[in-house]
Amino acid sequence: MAVTSRPPMAEQSAALARTLVAAERGAKRFAFGANWQRFLADVDAGRIDAAMVWLRDMLGVADLEGRTLLDIGCGSGLFSLAARRLGAVVHGFDYDADAVVCAEALRGRFAAGDPQWAIERGSILDRDYVERLGTFDIVMAWGVLHHTGDMWTALDRTMTLVKPGGLLFIAIYNDQGRASRFWRVVKRAYCANAAGRLAVTAVGAPFYATMAVGARLSGRSRRPSGASQSRGMSPYRDWIDWLGGYPYEVARPEQLFRVCREAGFELVNLTTTNRLGCNQLVFRKPRA
Repeated sequence: MAVTSRPPMAEQSAALARTLVAAERGAKRFAFGANWQRFLADVDAGRIDAAMVWLRDMLGVADLEGRTLLDIGCGSGLFSLAARRLGAVVHGFDYDADAVVCAEALRGRFAAGDPQWAIERGSILDRDYVERLGTFDIVMAWGVLHHTGDMWTALDRTMTLVKPGGLLFIAIYNDQGRASRFWRVVKRAYCANAAGRLAVTAVGAPFYATMAVGARLSGRSRRPSGASQSRGMSPYRDWIDWLGGYPYEVARPEQLFRVCREAGFELVNLTTTNRLGCNQLVFRKPRA
């Protein structure tokens, strides 16, 4: 009996899997700041306004006058700028030196010389640095803590920075079980070497094309920008951040709720996803 050969698609999938596994062993940290520096040219009044509307809606406020806001992992600086436009005194920091440069460039373009918007390099995992920061009315860590390599420690330290009566706003990748484990391998491979990036492109391009077509057909998205645009961000830069974003950790929303509740926080707003996005949670720290 003749041996049936493997279908070409199966051979391609197996080859891709071998490439990913081999590349994944040498994973490095993704260059988050370099990615967001390429986003700067896209920042305009429309994106700033969208970020302001989104921030107001999530925090449940009309403005941020008289409040202090800490932007952990400030990245491009867009959210810091939105908070500043809403009236907050803003302190942003990022572990990635290129991200700090990016945020400083954004401040120079839209708020040059503003003494109420500080930007510096720092790590939420640096205990001494965190203790020097003090406390803030609003502490924001959007899509950041899951990239530190020690998410739960990072969350614990983030919670210490909220004033009594203040708000904690976090966004953490949703735990999708096997799918999340698959994407962890993909992200590590992307950050390992050129072969890994090539293999990830082979995975990522069909993935996003399928998502976009599915969203259009189902009517979930009438605009190509989708959720990224609702925050004023660039969908393309978000995609690159997603494909290469390593370190990478995930959590279920109930896990985040339980940890923050045990620390004394009360949930005030929640936006969840049943897909591979971020769960967004806003908590209030009681005054007593």
